[in-house]
Amino acid sequence: MKKINWLFALVVLITLFAFIRPKPALFIIGDSTVRNGSGSAKNVLQGWGSYLGNYFDSSKIYVENDAIGGRSSRSFIGEGRWDSVLNKVQKGDFLLVQFGHNDSGPLDDTARARGSIKGIGEESKDVYNPVLKKKETVHTYGWYLRKYIKDAKAKGVYPIICSPIPRNDWKDGKVLRNNDSYALWAKQVATEEKVPFIDLNNVLADDYQKEGKAYIANFFPEEHTHTNEAGARYNAKVVANQIRLIQSYDLKKYLLP
Repeated sequence: MKKINWLFALVVLITLFAFIRPKPALFIIGDSTVRNGSGSAKNVLQGWGSYLGNYFDSSKIYVENDAIGGRSSRSFIGEGRWDSVLNKVQKGDFLLVQFGHNDSGPLDDTARARGSIKGIGEESKDVYNPVLKKKETVHTYGWYLRKYIKDAKAKGVYPIICSPIPRNDWKDGKVLRNNDSYALWAKQVATEEKVPFIDLNNVLADDYQKEGKAYIANFFPEEHTHTNEAGARYNAKVVANQIRLIQSYDLKKYLLP
C-alpha cells in the first residue's frame, strides 16, 4: 500500500513539473494590429506582436502572441479567450495588453457585437448578444482593462497596458490621435491601477511624423489601420524600446542588447 502511495505521489510530482515552465513568459493580447490572421509571415498584413519576440532572449523568456483579429477588450473576454490565457500564465509572467480599435462598434449588432461602453466608469448595459446567442452585461472599455489587470495580478502576473497604435490618418502634416478617447482611457486606467503604460498611440504618432507621411504610407498597403510586415516590425521595435524604459518591472532584463 505504501509503495502504491509513493508511486502515486511520484506521478503527481512528475505531472506538476511537466506543467511548470523553467522560464518566465510574456503573453500578448490584443486585436489585429497586434496579430493579423494567423500571424504567419505569408500574410500581407501583420501585427507588431508577431515580431516583438525577436527582441527578447528566447533562452531566458518565452514570448507568446495570443492576440487575434477583430476582437475588442470585451469580446476577447466574452469568447473565452482571456480564460484560455489565464489558464496558461504562471506567477512571475508578464502580460502586454492593447485593445481599442474595435471597441467603438455597436453593442449588439448581428455581425460582431463587440463594442464596449465608452469611458472608464462603472456603467453597464444588459444586452442580448446575437453572436454568442446569450444575454450579456456590457461594461466600459476601462472596466475591461481593469479586469485584465486584476485577473493578472491575482495570478502573480505583471500587466502592462498599451494605448492602441495610431491609424494612418493625417491632417495638416500630423497624425491624428485619440487622446480624447481610447489612448486617454488606457492611460487613466494604467495610472489608477499603478501598472506600466506604453503610450503607443502618441509615441508611434511622433515617430510616424518624423518619418513623414509618404514613408509611413509604405507600411499601410491596403487601408489605414493594418500594417504590412515592414510596419509591424517597425512598431515592434518601438514597443521593445518602450519596454526598456519600464522601471517598475524587470521585463527589460530579458531583452537582447
